Amino acid sequence: MYPLRYMSSFFVSSSSVSSQEAIQLDGEILFALLKRVSPVAHRHLKKHKIDPILYMTEWFMCAFSRTLPWASVLRVWDMFFCEGVKIIFRVGLVLLKCMLGSQEKLKVCQGQYETMELLRSIEPRYMQEAFLVQEIIELAISERDIEKEHLSQLRRWKETRGELNCKSPPRMHGAKAIMAAEPPSRQDLKQHPTIIVEVPPTTESKGKKPKKTKTEKKKDTSPPLNPYPLPNDPTLPSDNLSPSESEHLQKDTPLQGSNQSLSSAEQDTYL
Repeated sequence: MYPLRYMSSFFVSSSSVSSQEAIQLDGEILFALLKRVSPVAHRHLKKHKIDPILYMTEWFMCAFSRTLPWASVLRVWDMFFCEGVKIIFRVGLVLLKCMLGSQEKLKVCQGQYETMELLRSIEPRYMQEAFLVQEIIELAISERDIEKEHLSQLRRWKETRGELNCKSPPRMHGAKAIMAAEPPSRQDLKQHPTIIVEVPPTTESKGKKPKKTKTEKKKDTSPPLNPYPLPNDPTLPSDNLSPSESEHLQKDTPLQGSNQSLSSAEQDTYL
């Protein structure tokens, strides 16, 4: 099984027998596409009877995570999630073309063993992130080509080997196509929290001033207290004073006998 969820549409297995059938079917698709991409590599592998399952099983089963450097693996996975399983086929085709795509490269691998050793130790320059991504983008293999070859290999498999033990689904191309084919139900989208914290209800929300009561809303109509009250000021608590305190207060007040002083002043003025 592939380690990622979206690869379930690319490779489905329920038992060891069906797993072998599914990976063999994908290998036949890859080998047929290789004839279009690199006829030299295709003839070499066919000449030495090197079945695709011998070299592409680890590639497809692990999505190249055990073959490529980690930086290249991340880029391949990003492209795979965006564009679908055609990226997996393209990566395999690019590696085969780079390693076996010319007569000069085939001089060092004259037999099956040398060829397998060459494919197990891919040159680092072909696995570099920038080079590999550019080659994947420029490779002329579309979704339609892969699906067409998929149906062709299914017919050939039934003619030569009989019915498949596993159901081979259409090759979904990208997360969008997978979600469209298998839309999630409303029940799957619901959240099921395991820890629920009850928040006690609050009367006052944060950031808002508390509401005033009716008594606070009424304006205070009482006059302000005079800081320097006069003797006749009604705010002066004269009723609580004893007779001696009241007489003493009148003596200390500078305005005592003001009526007499004012009358004598007026008489002097008019005289």
